[in-house]
Amino acid sequence: MMRAFDAIGHALAVAGSMTWQITWSLILGFTLSAVVQAVVRRQTIARLLGNDRPKALALATGLGAASSSCSYAAVALARALFRRGASFTAAMTFEIASTNLVIELGIIMALLLSWQFTLAEFVGGPIMIVLVAVAFRLFVRQRLIDEARVQADRGLAGSMEGHAAMDMSIASGGSFWRRLGSREGYTSVSHIFVMEWAAVIRDVVLGLLIAGAVGAWVPDSFWQHLFLTGHPLAAKLWGPLIGPVISVLSFVCSIGNVPLAAVLWNGGISFGGVIAFIFADLIIIPILVIYRKYYGTRMMLTILGIFYVTMVVAGYVVEFVFGGLGLIPAERAAKVTETGIQWNYTTILNIVFLLLAAALLIRFFRTGGRQMLAMMGGSPDAHEPHAGHAHGHAR
Repeated sequence: MMRAFDAIGHALAVAGSMTWQITWSLILGFTLSAVVQAVVRRQTIARLLGNDRPKALALATGLGAASSSCSYAAVALARALFRRGASFTAAMTFEIASTNLVIELGIIMALLLSWQFTLAEFVGGPIMIVLVAVAFRLFVRQRLIDEARVQADRGLAGSMEGHAAMDMSIASGGSFWRRLGSREGYTSVSHIFVMEWAAVIRDVVLGLLIAGAVGAWVPDSFWQHLFLTGHPLAAKLWGPLIGPVISVLSFVCSIGNVPLAAVLWNGGISFGGVIAFIFADLIIIPILVIYRKYYGTRMMLTILGIFYVTMVVAGYVVEFVFGGLGLIPAERAAKVTETGIQWNYTTILNIVFLLLAAALLIRFFRTGGRQMLAMMGGSPDAHEPHAGHAHGHAR
């Protein structure tokens, strides 16, 4: 019995150590994301994404990167954009960027893995987007897209529908800094910040707990056999193929899968395998079920096939390009060990940003935020009816 408690304690200690390492970066990332979302109105997005030309896809990528990092909310918002007139390819591009090109993901990857992984994510993401756009143009017939639109218009609920429908951006005019520095701006940022946290907290906690358990309990020899570490070329070819499969089976999405990616990297998965693993948060089993509700079985299988192939290819490109440039870290030293709390820059930054989070949380609850939390599940057809109401308490 004591051995079991010791094992659980070790796993929780590893998870707690990783949590302490990334706390300030999560708060910083969500704050920056909230600032951007506060000045970009969602109702203008669909109008800009009405086709699958390069300009529209570039806009979808940029707007997605500035949007929610919650995979469920990103999937729901992509369906909402599709229903409002965005092209299917642009909606999928927005969805990919929303979960793989957001600020907080890059910061956490740099902290737990290394800056090379952050660079690879932001290089591989656009590569995957281009590949997805080409694949949809070549292999997806208009009739299948029309069928998907009919299914989407049925409005079947998936997950985080209320969160995806909320437009909490600033309604008043003026310059960027004037709007952001106003009472309404402060309220808008606080609402988006807290709602983003509420959307991803489940996956972040789950990801940290799974990573802690796997890091503490699964021996390195298991991963070394699974990832073919004794055969360098085979490992490079196998990593991007097996990485997404592990992601699909882990049920963890959004930024919550970065801690597990760190464990896999220490265990021997290839550099490109890590990137493909992180991309695969959009094809985990719960999200595949949602795709089936949103677009029908045929389109769900099409998305699964195209996303899997393109993330594997993007993983290969990253693996061999970064390897050729000498940018793959020589050591497998991701921060997944038990280190405890020390008086260093991490602790100082955590204190500063926890105070910022507290200020935003207080503003959130003082300006009608509790009602918004109750509507997170919501309805896919509840398009921003409460945004003005929430900001009406800003004074």
